[in-house]
Amino acid sequence: MSSVNLSAFGGVGWQFFDNNGAPLAGGLIYSYAAGTTTPQATYTTNAGTIAHSNPIVLNSAGRVPGGEIWLLPASYKFILQTSAAVLIASYDNVTSGAGLIVIANFTGDGTTVSFNLGNATNENSTNVYINGVYQQKNTYALSGSNLVFSEAPPDTSSIEVSFT
Repeated sequence: MSSVNLSAFGGVGWQFFDNNGAPLAGGLIYSYAAGTTTPQATYTTNAGTIAHSNPIVLNSAGRVPGGEIWLLPASYKFILQTSAAVLIASYDNVTSGAGLIVIANFTGDGTTVSFNLGNATNENSTNVYINGVYQQKNTYALSGSNLVFSEAPPDTSSIEVSFT
């Protein structure tokens, strides 16, 4: 399961320009984990299954091919350059829609206790429901990006996890 949100940087249909106001044909957008030079994936659609190249190479109109940038629930740093790798701008601590609620759905099988949320989150911003019944925070824990129950949810139970 991948949870992605539309980027506040270059989200849908953005057009990028050079410092003279001309479309940034062949421009480069690098994406990193915030505050680092560690590459961090961006995605082509809201399905979060196909990653953009890193860097994203802008088309002749200075737009992202496919027109969209989708992000994991994380903070990013973007570097925007010309096709000749001349820095246009750097944007750090760009979030993927802070405050947006992400919903993940699973089905219990009576034995599985760990479910991957696709990203790390904070227990305080997590709400878990089994068959529509809220689960107390002492019935599960977060281990990295995994939600781990103290007891396996029942077979065929509907598990809904909401988090920011």
